Amino acid sequence: MNLSLFEIIQRGGPVMGLLFLCSVLAIGVFAERLIFFHRCSINLNHFLKGITNLLRQGRYDEAVERCDEAYGPAVKVVQTGIIKRELPKSELREVLQEAAQLQIPRLESNMILLSTIASIAPLLGLLGTVIGMFKTFEQMNISVGAAPISDLSGGIWEALMTAAAGLMVAIPCYVAYNYLTIRLNAIVADIERAGIEIVQLVNEKPETSQETPAEKKVVAMVQPEKDKKPDAKPEVKEDADKEKRINYWPK
Repeated sequence: MNLSLFEIIQRGGPVMGLLFLCSVLAIGVFAERLIFFHRCSINLNHFLKGITNLLRQGRYDEAVERCDEAYGPAVKVVQTGIIKRELPKSELREVLQEAAQLQIPRLESNMILLSTIASIAPLLGLLGTVIGMFKTFEQMNISVGAAPISDLSGGIWEALMTAAAGLMVAIPCYVAYNYLTIRLNAIVADIERAGIEIVQLVNEKPETSQETPAEKKVVAMVQPEKDKKPDAKPEVKEDADKEKRINYWPK
């Protein structure tokens, strides 16, 4: 017997309609969180390597611009650490902890909804089963215990379909929720790592440039004249003056 989705929902009763709405909502939540977590996930090693090079060279403005180009809660924590780099280490750590905590609600958004659907779907299925059995016994009561199978099939169908539908909605929701929880924990770990490393980086002094031997040679070639040793011209002038004074004596 081939039945369409609409016919199955119709035979399953009102509870079947609720389960269908729950399944559509769960699919929407899972897709939205999956896309969001994909955007928040970055190659943290590569990102921190580039930021480290900029900070060690003292190029703080370029490091902030690099954070603006990236996306994710870990990036926001790194950017906050660079902007607040003048604070003492203890205060900077507290500021970064607050910045990280502000990112957590965005990550956990709608997760409770998916968990709720996974929890109530079997209960809705059980409710549909009870309603279906009520209908079956009611039909038996009307027929005084001699009701044909065709009259009882409606209630039995509703009871079995709602129970199966509740499990079919709940099981994928549990799997989806656990998968998203793993992704969430990975992003939180990246946030904590980014906060720890940026505190260490902003407290390091920028590297100063050292002169190479070639640069030292150029500097030596352009030294000012006052650094050079005076020549022997003043001594020659003194000897000439001496001879000039001797000539004044009578011969």
